[in-house]
Amino acid sequence: MNGLVRAVCLLWAIVGMAGIITAPVPANAEPFPRRTPVVEAVERVGPAVVNIFTEEAPRPLKNPFRDFFGNGLLDPFFRQFAPQSSQRRSLGSGVLIHPDGTILTNEHVIAKAVRIQVTLIDNREFDARLIGADLKSDLAVIKIDSDEPLPHVEMGRSHDLMIGETVIAIGNPFGLKHTVTSGIISALDRSIHAGKKQMFNDFIQVDASINPGNSGGPLLNINGELIGVNTAIYQEAQGIGFAIPIDAARRIVQDLIEFGKVFRGWIGVTVQDLNPALARQFQMEHTRGALVTRVFEESPASRGGLQPGDVILAIDGHELPGKPDFKRRLTSYTVGDTLEITYRRAGRDHTLKLNVVKIPDSAAVQFAKEGLGIEVRGITADLRRRYRLATTEGVVIVSVRRDSESGQIGIRPGDIIRQVNQGVVNTPADFNAALIEARKHSSILLLVQRGQSGYYVTLNLELP
Repeated sequence: MNGLVRAVCLLWAIVGMAGIITAPVPANAEPFPRRTPVVEAVERVGPAVVNIFTEEAPRPLKNPFRDFFGNGLLDPFFRQFAPQSSQRRSLGSGVLIHPDGTILTNEHVIAKAVRIQVTLIDNREFDARLIGADLKSDLAVIKIDSDEPLPHVEMGRSHDLMIGETVIAIGNPFGLKHTVTSGIISALDRSIHAGKKQMFNDFIQVDASINPGNSGGPLLNINGELIGVNTAIYQEAQGIGFAIPIDAARRIVQDLIEFGKVFRGWIGVTVQDLNPALARQFQMEHTRGALVTRVFEESPASRGGLQPGDVILAIDGHELPGKPDFKRRLTSYTVGDTLEITYRRAGRDHTLKLNVVKIPDSAAVQFAKEGLGIEVRGITADLRRRYRLATTEGVVIVSVRRDSESGQIGIRPGDIIRQVNQGVVNTPADFNAALIEARKHSSILLLVQRGQSGYYVTLNLELP
């Protein structure tokens, strides 16, 4: 009986195998699916990626005979024969973010351009105009005009990115338009240097190839959502690229579209680094963080209860090793944003949410006193008599702090400031606005008038 059962089972097995082997296979079936999520994402977003060409103004060629003849008396003679340098065409990428032709790209892609041209995937060419650019974030918005809606991609989100998730980069490396590379997110919140003094924060690090020409192109997740703007390649290594997170870019883009520039916010504090002695005084077991030294009246920080002596440890969960990191982190917020500060007071950690606001003109008066060591006023009849001034144009310096850089280089009361960073200053309001704008730089250029003579001075700038 057992033998019969085994025979029947064996027969069924053979029949089953035969059925499997001889079962018909549909003609269009594939053993492995080729239309992967990456393919679908590229098909959907690819038409929104554009090629950007720019032209710069001609640069005058250096006269090779100047050094030989010495004083340059023959420059006019040689200038008429010297050829002009040709316009240089640079190339980058961009992504359409609105059907009306609004394009997001990098600031360095369109910097110094006198003409911007855009080519779509279907080879249509457009002249583009600059809407706004921001050097600090390396973002720019340009626009092309079309009679019909253009393909575009909606901005996604980047706050929930995961290390290891698949990403896709599309761009025009080396002029090879609409090149697609893919990889994974290697790290988040990276900070990289760009030059001696400039640093960018919060970068997404990817191992997808990002080469020259990719700058300004989109970084996508596996669903084809825009999560970043491809920006940089690490020159000392291969396979390391960086992208600006779209959450940070969205705030910048909104200002660029609406105002043509970015209104960076202010919370109303000045800070300094901690050293071991200060850390002990403020009950800190380490020197990480930014020590609050001043809280401006009627500022968000003041209204939120922040006090001198508090140590700011993090902004929106991002730890702050020191003062430079605090300042860099704040530059990514614009007016109207809300941020959460983690700080320590008397050995206990606290959190506080603050609204980011536009810097009031009244704060510029304090900036001048603390950052430049000077106080200025409009030129009145009384001040003209006191300092024997021969003009009513500009603002007059009425006090100079001796230990400041201004005092040390010889600026004194009665001197008149006529320009700030080559912008004309006629009133205290002009001076305040120029000083607030100058916060984004590490130095400031002043045209100072004394009597009938004028001279330029450059001062280091350390403003909150």
